[in-house]
Amino acid sequence: MGEKVVAGIFDLSDRRRYRAKLRQCLDGLERLLREGRFDRPKNLMGLEIELNLAGPDGLPRMVNGEVLERIASRDFQTELGMFNLEVNIAPHRLGGRVLDQLAEELRTGLAYAHRQAAQRDAGVLMIGILPTLGQEHLVEANFSAVDRYTLLNEQIVAARGEDFSLDIEGPEHLSCTTGSIMPEAACTSVQLHLQVTPERFAGVWNAAQAVTAVQIAVGANAPFVFGRELWSESRVPLFEQATDTRPPELVAQGVRPRTWFGERWIEGPLELFEENLRYFPALLPIFDDEDPQKVIDGGGVPGLGELCLHNGTVYRWNRPVYGVAEGTPHLRVENRVLPAGPTVTDVVANAAFYYGLVRTLAVQSRPVWTRLPFAEAERNFEEACRHGIDARLRWPRRGRGGLAEVDTVTLVREELLPLAAQGLDAWGVDPVDRDLYLGVIEERCRRRVNGASWQVASYRAGRERGLERGDALAAMTRRYAELSRADEPVHLWGVRG
Repeated sequence: MGEKVVAGIFDLSDRRRYRAKLRQCLDGLERLLREGRFDRPKNLMGLEIELNLAGPDGLPRMVNGEVLERIASRDFQTELGMFNLEVNIAPHRLGGRVLDQLAEELRTGLAYAHRQAAQRDAGVLMIGILPTLGQEHLVEANFSAVDRYTLLNEQIVAARGEDFSLDIEGPEHLSCTTGSIMPEAACTSVQLHLQVTPERFAGVWNAAQAVTAVQIAVGANAPFVFGRELWSESRVPLFEQATDTRPPELVAQGVRPRTWFGERWIEGPLELFEENLRYFPALLPIFDDEDPQKVIDGGGVPGLGELCLHNGTVYRWNRPVYGVAEGTPHLRVENRVLPAGPTVTDVVANAAFYYGLVRTLAVQSRPVWTRLPFAEAERNFEEACRHGIDARLRWPRRGRGGLAEVDTVTLVREELLPLAAQGLDAWGVDPVDRDLYLGVIEERCRRRVNGASWQVASYRAGRERGLERGDALAAMTRRYAELSRADEPVHLWGVRG
């Protein structure tokens, strides 16, 4: 039968050799950490947003290649599906009027992209899952025309060895199968990067893990999958199931999924990269010629390409990132929790809340993760995904001893918003920006409105007016697109009766 496996791409020996090269990269990373070679503190943040392309009818448009040609900017890139784009914002130093600057850059870039998309009868839309997407749209023919997406799909499908099962129970129930990872393309997110020193990495990562539930609860924006009303943030279970390389037997054995919350608090960045090697087989065993130890011996900085590629196929909600800029290595925490949208103002408010809160929690004398069991943080995460702004979370309350169950909006307004404000002050963010964007989070909580709750209320209002399911979803999506581009935050949108 020959020596090739999986569509004839890799030799049988490739994964064994790749495993050895990953170990060399890990040893190189450990040496860089031991020798203190990493960049000094720069307070740098970065932002990526995955986008949808939808037509005036609210339905997805498979035209990202043509739209990207018209945009002609390296800030915009393909994503998995032909109805997806991604926009990358250059790193910014946290401080001053950075939040307002970030908002203005996003408004300008998205408005330009929208004008170019309009030439192909489409528009750019920030939303966690496009409500009008159907199973008929998420087929292999609609993969973006990029080889790495096809290769990744082939490898994940081969690793699983059977169709993927999608099963999500909410107000309605979704149960179906798919033969590819294409449903992953439905899940569009915001990724927040924070460059940190090795000494601060564990505190920032642990803090980010602790607040994932709160981020989701106030920012949920994906209540529909294939037209069914499911969780407030259905993007999370959909992504987990669409990338799951485990057939049921491996699930029963306790094999870890590739989309992973994690299982413990950490003490340093190396632990996460070690877990990647220990638990997850390589999906893309692609080599380069770099010898990390020789590069370091020569005074250089290795790219650790295999380590970075492998890390990119383990989908942590808070992912460690190794990078090299201007000849100096650095580490980042990539927060992948939030859905896209609804507006630029909402996205920047979510970012302000995250960066401020993590800054404060990471340096507390008695850190939250010493008082919150990891299993409770994971339970909170699922609770927030299911119930959004109405979630009840378990949290170590001040002066009350132990964990207490608390309404999300109460926790945020009484305890976490003041901590986020302290954190933004510590970053040196201008009080005008601090108050404006944290005020958006305050108002969402006061009114109990986020993107998910607005979508559900608007859809149900359409059904009450007599619209069929598909028509109600399309009408809601069109209204969402109109309001999103006007950039008034979602808590002010209101619902038409």
